[in-house]
Amino acid sequence: MAHYAFLDETNIVTEVITGIDETELIEGLDTETWYGNFRGQVCKRTSYNGNIRYNYAGIGYTYDPIDDAFIAPMPECGHDCLILNNKKRWECADCEAIALQSWTTA
Repeated sequence: MAHYAFLDETNIVTEVITGIDETELIEGLDTETWYGNFRGQVCKRTSYNGNIRYNYAGIGYTYDPIDDAFIAPMPECGHDCLILNNKKRWECADCEAIALQSWTTA
């Protein structure tokens, strides 16, 4: 069992599904290609434990093809000094917090 994220034309995650194991082929195609063709969207595998693509994808996350990473929407912590750290997570120097999925986003 593996998890897959579907992306819209701007690389925003629109849905995350549970699918077959990533080592299996479907009609001779790797799972990302097959699911993508079936849905007519780009499909990228994602991992709960962050073993690939830095973060588990969620609806509204952005896929960065350059760094091959899923990035959460920028949180609103009330400060203007948010940066994206080397783990592809938002970090605020003012409140010394690391943005997690539990932060409220607009």
